[in-house]
Amino acid sequence: MTVTAEEVNEAGPEKILAPVLSANWDTPESWTLDGYRAGGGYRALGKALAMSPDDVIAYVKDSGLRGRGGAGFPTGMKWQFIPQGDGKPHYLVVNADESEPGTCKDIPLLFANPHSLIEGIVIACHAIRSHHAFIYLRGEVVPVLRRLQSAVAEAYAAGYLGKGALGAGGDLEITVHAGAGAYICGEETALLDSLEGRRGQPRLRPPFPAIAGLYACPTVVNNVESIASVPAIIDRGKEWFRSMGSEKSPGFTLYSLSGHVARPGQYEAPLGITLRELLDLSGGMRPGHRLKFWTPGGSSTPLLTDEHLDVPLDYEGVGAVGSMLGTKALQCFDETTCVVRAVTRWTEFYAHESCGKCTPCREGTYWLVQLMRDIEAGKGLLSDLDKLNDIADNINGKSFCALGDGAASPIFSSLKYFRAEYEQHITGRGCPFDPTKSTAWADDDTSAHLEVNA
Repeated sequence: MTVTAEEVNEAGPEKILAPVLSANWDTPESWTLDGYRAGGGYRALGKALAMSPDDVIAYVKDSGLRGRGGAGFPTGMKWQFIPQGDGKPHYLVVNADESEPGTCKDIPLLFANPHSLIEGIVIACHAIRSHHAFIYLRGEVVPVLRRLQSAVAEAYAAGYLGKGALGAGGDLEITVHAGAGAYICGEETALLDSLEGRRGQPRLRPPFPAIAGLYACPTVVNNVESIASVPAIIDRGKEWFRSMGSEKSPGFTLYSLSGHVARPGQYEAPLGITLRELLDLSGGMRPGHRLKFWTPGGSSTPLLTDEHLDVPLDYEGVGAVGSMLGTKALQCFDETTCVVRAVTRWTEFYAHESCGKCTPCREGTYWLVQLMRDIEAGKGLLSDLDKLNDIADNINGKSFCALGDGAASPIFSSLKYFRAEYEQHITGRGCPFDPTKSTAWADDDTSAHLEVNA
């Protein structure tokens, strides 16, 4: 769900959101070309094509737009890395392989507003002098795939794609590719290998994709939200974009609020808003419960606790407290949730999705799962906690890609904030939490259960 302007105003002037990408999600047929045009769609394209490619790159760079896929690397700077005059084809690849547990922003964006991505792709291809773009979509989301293919067909018919799309002699093709459900293909070099028909595994860098990416040619890989944000920047101006957010993290972004909250959904707000403010807008935690722990950017980011409710949700603010903003996937868990159980499930996911290329990740995630399962079942030893930390340390930073780091993050952070809960599983020979209460909404028996486990 998204939040309407009326609901924003009712929340008070200090809680204003910034519906830009999500502004028309609730309008009839927002995903169609006519629906997108009715909201000013493709207006930015004419402005961008009237600028030189280098000027477009400079404009996006000056806006301060940072990648919305996780690391927050400046988008304009990424475009600038593409060599010019090299005589090779240039490619734009849009990473829509949204597979991070808790992350759910790109799929609804593509479902409700696919033309914002297509317009952004045309502008980006003009900037980096590319004539072929690829959209690598998570293959399980068939309804989104069909809607995206329909939007691409509309753009071809309207002349936004195909011959002359980038001006006289400037042809542009878009290929929509459905992945096969591998989490590892969210990593940009594994995604490129998959596009080329090989097994999705991360590449050793250098060379970086900007020099030798898809088919060994200069390639820009950007997240869906990053590219979809470009038309609004070109249309409304870089000053308008910089008026939101913070100095180093300007602009608007989609926050995905999920878990034990009253009104989960997509909340589009300026960077720097706090979780406390987002919870105020969403009705808070489910009735009768309080926040215990949460993730700022999906399960691969170090978890935080209720003491971090007022941390600014931008790249610098979250980084200052030892976590990462990531994909802004705010998974909120209340006091009925067992931390050990949650971290065990996440660790099982990373062990299953490890591609096996790197020994620390392949072997380390397997042994993390064995230890976590024993601890959760009450079969562990107190010495296992140091062993967990040691194995996670041997994985962290020692793999080709960030999957290993993502597997280690929940281990490190949960031991930091909830070591006593791990010890309780070991000394008490089992989990003290009732699994039927961790996902159920408040009922007559909940308060009694909480008193027992207080």
